[in-house]
Amino acid sequence: MSGPLLLIAASGLAREVLPVIQGSGRVVLGFLDDRHVELPRTIGGAPMLGGIDDIPLYPDAQVLVCVGSGADRERVVARLDALGVDAERYATIVDPSVRNPGACPVGVGSILLAGVVITADAVIGAHVVAMPHVTITHDCLIDDFATLAAGVALGGGVRIGRGAYLGMNCSVRQGVSIAPRATVGMGAVVLRDIHHPGTWVGVPARLLGRTP
Repeated sequence: MSGPLLLIAASGLAREVLPVIQGSGRVVLGFLDDRHVELPRTIGGAPMLGGIDDIPLYPDAQVLVCVGSGADRERVVARLDALGVDAERYATIVDPSVRNPGACPVGVGSILLAGVVITADAVIGAHVVAMPHVTITHDCLIDDFATLAAGVALGGGVRIGRGAYLGMNCSVRQGVSIAPRATVGMGAVVLRDIHHPGTWVGVPARLLGRTP
């Protein structure tokens, strides 16, 4: 599908991806956000149309979930699923500056912003967000709903679990795995596997607090 788009959540991420979509010539119908009564009537020229439960009013529109948190993104996708939105309706947005010479697969609903590099034989899951200048090298596997903040660098063969969050400019050594829902802080250097959810910071990365 390549029809008009609805953006779910009028977030900072939405404002970053909106010019990419508009620059491609695609029509953005507007935003659906449960906070719509508190938000401006238009953002970046796109109107505020209502809340998420209004999605059935737009049965022919493609959908892009622009929630910054992977866990919250997953909850919104589950909610949309209950409202009848299937996987085929999700757009995948890739900035034209992204380098993916090996045509590595990128899942539905994912957003890759300016300067992202994917080298060879990597797999990007569904509803993944990669902010500007992320580097994903050979044989990396990025599971669904993961978020890679600006400047993240992954060595070869890294595994990023479902819903994990990697902060700005952190680095992950080759062959290392990051557990689902784990958080890696800004500038951290991950040298060993992270086996459970929690927040990891520093050089080398160490556990700051564990997620229940």
